[in-house]
Amino acid sequence: MKAVILAGGLGTRMQEVTHLIPKPMVKVGPYPMLWHIMKIFESHGIEDFCVALGYRGDMIKDYFMNYHSRQSDVFVDLGTNKIKNKDEHKDEKWRINLVETGEKTQTGGRIARMKDYLDETFMVTYGDGVANIDIKALLAFHKSHGKIGTVTAVLPPSRFGALQIDPSNTVTKFAEKSTEGEAYINGGFFVFEPEIFDYLSADEDCVLERDPLEKLAKDGQLAAFHHKDFWQCMDTMRDINHLNDMWDEGQAPWKMWR
Repeated sequence: MKAVILAGGLGTRMQEVTHLIPKPMVKVGPYPMLWHIMKIFESHGIEDFCVALGYRGDMIKDYFMNYHSRQSDVFVDLGTNKIKNKDEHKDEKWRINLVETGEKTQTGGRIARMKDYLDETFMVTYGDGVANIDIKALLAFHKSHGKIGTVTAVLPPSRFGALQIDPSNTVTKFAEKSTEGEAYINGGFFVFEPEIFDYLSADEDCVLERDPLEKLAKDGQLAAFHHKDFWQCMDTMRDINHLNDMWDEGQAPWKMWR
């Protein structure tokens, strides 16, 4: 199974750092946020990734193309132009498609532009959020209900898009913003069947969280997997500092790998 990571946004709410680097490359500890997200999937056996690039995508390409040299000592012989990493063996066995999806393309358009890479059940999440989510339980839940999509529902502050969920765990309404009190919201970590592409457009302005998910919910084809434990997005400098504090203190709940 492949996991799609949406890593092309402009990160306009964090311009203190994103004017220089893409949001998923902001570091938590010594590693970029993108690395942490991929490690979450890896800890549940998913090692095939499609990373949707956009704003400053060259920096993400550079990171992975030079991944081993960044992680180890490097021997350079300028006379023979020979370069060798001291530690050739690394734990990560990731297979990564780095896909250019347009600098200004919205979330739905990015997924649609990756269709050629996604011909079976696949996962999608954002490049700015971590959780101690049970990926295997999420996938088992998705397979059990037979709908096109599953969204992970979490309970952080109500400034995010709200979900209305009936007793059978079917999403009956997807609203981009919550205007009421505490409500389940879209926490990313989606699972989709290929039929999701019937709801998407490769147009630059196709926003996954608007018409596509709203129509999917209206058609009774979107279910919610409840995750009531740790979830944290990275929207502000305060969020960055909070995540780094947890990592530095050895208290990062999303760290489910050794």
